[in-house]
Amino acid sequence: MFNQDMQKLGAARSAIRELFEYGNARKKEIGAENVYDFSIGNPNVPAPACVTDEMLRLIREMPAEKLHGYSSAPGLPEVRAAVANYIQSAFGVPMSADLVYMTCGASASLTGILSAMLLPGEEVIVPAPFFPEYSVFVGQAGGKLVKVATDPRFHLDLEAIEGAITPRTKAVLVNSPNNPTGAVYSEEEMRGLGRLLERKNIGRKTPIFLIADEPYRELCYVDPPVFPMAVYPHTVVLYSFSKSISLAGERIGYIAVSPQCAGAKDLFDAVCGAGRAHGFVCAPTLFQRVAANCLGQVSDVGAYKANRDLLYGALSDMGYTCSVPEGAFYLFMKALEPDAKAFCERAKAHELLLVPSDSFGVGGYVRISFCVARSVIERSLPAFAALFQEYGA
Repeated sequence: MFNQDMQKLGAARSAIRELFEYGNARKKEIGAENVYDFSIGNPNVPAPACVTDEMLRLIREMPAEKLHGYSSAPGLPEVRAAVANYIQSAFGVPMSADLVYMTCGASASLTGILSAMLLPGEEVIVPAPFFPEYSVFVGQAGGKLVKVATDPRFHLDLEAIEGAITPRTKAVLVNSPNNPTGAVYSEEEMRGLGRLLERKNIGRKTPIFLIADEPYRELCYVDPPVFPMAVYPHTVVLYSFSKSISLAGERIGYIAVSPQCAGAKDLFDAVCGAGRAHGFVCAPTLFQRVAANCLGQVSDVGAYKANRDLLYGALSDMGYTCSVPEGAFYLFMKALEPDAKAFCERAKAHELLLVPSDSFGVGGYVRISFCVARSVIERSLPAFAALFQEYGA
């Protein structure tokens, strides 16, 4: 009676969202202070002052019908120009406003570029672990997600990527800083990836594209990642202001197609067509303007680093095996049994809400989102200790 694919998606739900909703219900039952919810990447650090200042200025100075009215589908021209100018000045690469498309966050960027780029059955290589919705977005665009392993530190394994490339490969999709591991791919490995793709392009009619999903770009505890357009010409960058300036609920981001990209104008036209097909009339106009005037600003990364250091140090001291997050606000921890889902169910008995790694494309780990109040981490530590003791580890 209804679209079965959509019905299955709706019934299955995201493992992260499912746990988030469970946490909300549990907090009502026993009190929020008694639930240690590490499920969702919802920034708890306030937005920079420029966000509030710019919102108030716009509300005071701009007529409401202009402030809240439609923009053109790709975004306000002055906002697209501001984004292009920022990319050029900050990263030293060419960029054109005509190749910037404002979106409703990174998810809309992903669905837009994948629908624009993929022909039926074409493949997208993704290093694992990866954001679970990649599978949904690639599948909906008619493509096939090809999972490849990363190295023991969850960094790029270039040999694995090379081995996965076939005549059907359309793109490699990377996410750095990475959700869920916090890995930040070094300039050396990104340049190595660029050289690999250039080599594999020889003899192909269409180059392999690099899709860089970068909602956590500024949230780094090591040297920031190299801008992907600087290492490979056939690159599309997807960005969101959700994490960098704590605007997760406002849904604002962009797609930037490199002017050096093969068929850049045609690809951008396809992005516009995908936006039309998906019903994306335009990104929120108020927050287009806010974002344009807060480019380069970042919420307090130091607060996230302090949480990282506290959580990583305490769990490591207890005996848990964790990967040190180099960026983002997630800790990737080895479960105390092979079945990560079973481990997370046992953690629930201690009111610890952890996300099993299965939906991220690997087994045996959990993701802990530490963008929470420091007090939540402090109160959770006895629960983590009790869980560890329960396993006799």
